Amino acid sequence: MKGENKVIDQEKPIMKNKTYTLDIVSLGHSGEGVGKYKGFTIFVPHALPGETVEVKIIEVKKSYAKGNLQAILKPAGARSEPKCPIYYECGGCQLQHVSYDEQLILKRQNVVDAITRIGKLTDIQIHPTIGAKDSWYYRNKMQVPIGTVKGKIVVGCFAQGTHTIINTEHCFIQHKANNTVAQTVQQIITELGISTYDEVTGQGIMRHVLGRVGTVTDDVMVVLVTATHELPHQERIIVELRQRIPNLVSIVQNINSKRTNVVLGNQTKTLWGQNMITDKLGEFTFHISARSFFQVNTKQAEVLYNKAVEYAGLSGQETVIDAYCGTGTITLFLARQAKKVYGIEIVEPAIRDAQHNAQMNQISNVEFIVGDAVDVMPQMFKQGIRPQIIVVDPPRAGCDKEVLETFAAMLPERIVYVSCNPSSLARDLAVLEEYGYKTKEIQPVDMFSHTYHVEVVCKLVKIT
Repeated sequence: MKGENKVIDQEKPIMKNKTYTLDIVSLGHSGEGVGKYKGFTIFVPHALPGETVEVKIIEVKKSYAKGNLQAILKPAGARSEPKCPIYYECGGCQLQHVSYDEQLILKRQNVVDAITRIGKLTDIQIHPTIGAKDSWYYRNKMQVPIGTVKGKIVVGCFAQGTHTIINTEHCFIQHKANNTVAQTVQQIITELGISTYDEVTGQGIMRHVLGRVGTVTDDVMVVLVTATHELPHQERIIVELRQRIPNLVSIVQNINSKRTNVVLGNQTKTLWGQNMITDKLGEFTFHISARSFFQVNTKQAEVLYNKAVEYAGLSGQETVIDAYCGTGTITLFLARQAKKVYGIEIVEPAIRDAQHNAQMNQISNVEFIVGDAVDVMPQMFKQGIRPQIIVVDPPRAGCDKEVLETFAAMLPERIVYVSCNPSSLARDLAVLEEYGYKTKEIQPVDMFSHTYHVEVVCKLVKIT
């Protein structure tokens, strides 16, 4: 067997730790450049389509390799100087080296590639990506680790593919108030000598800091994630945070004592102020707690939801099912123009948030149901509920085939599919076409500027 492996390795045209020159022909799904050397695929972070580059191979697999960019022999016209000084160290962004207009083109192409290669679908209108008016300082939620490096407390992002914390004094995609939160917490725990959590030993106190900001209201929440129930110098921390952070309305402690890389634990307690912040999305007001789901780009979320409503084609007489409704944000947008909207969500706390949001906004034509869509929707069908429209915004993994079968069995006139993952979307659209639903339009929306992520909303109609 060892001899066979050697033969296989020798048949590959490249070797680890060797440097090669290649042309970059496309962008991978994680924002890396993709090139070929004698037909063998190589993924190169920070390389762009149209460039000729020198690459040092760092990993060789059976059908592809990964390499580090050594030199750009012929740069692409869209190459841009990153705004962030730690961009090439930090793993938070992947496309700051690309002009923003080109980012939008590349994101659309990512969708096109997935739909045609994975879904094997053609004859679909895929619109240009809707870009943000301002692509910087858009994230209303920050979630960053706290650690100690060479005796100094650091707060920031993990380096790409590692758990090494890169100290981040100023993140250009975070809301500026979140940058203030990170810097202030770092200063305070340094001044007070509070220990940071060590993933290897399981010792220490401070694990993460979360910041949440109301984009419209300017409300600020600080969430301190600790490995212990006790927070040393708690009263002093509260005083210092209140003095140093403008518009602070909430200080929360989350306790996560488990040896895990999951950020939040199950226990949360409010140390000072409110247990939530308030923000607006379109005409609606939302209360956002430490663990609530809320789109991180408020302005672009409104663009996305309005497009979903447009694709639903509501006249005011329709019954709509919003599967995977979360905290009910899309549900409320739909309810403005529908007769009745049912929101289904398996996470019970999210449904409580959704019910609260509907009551707060005086929306009475919605009903929220806790459960799995694959179980709940057949029961609704037996009860005589016949939706004309189904809206779905699933997790990155997409929908189980049973869920898609259930959608089709209810015979809606249209399905609106919102997705953050073109690959799983393409797979699901292909299944829905088998069940009689043709994808007519796809609209990419740039919710996460300077990263490889793209959000899309799709309009499907029943084939008659």
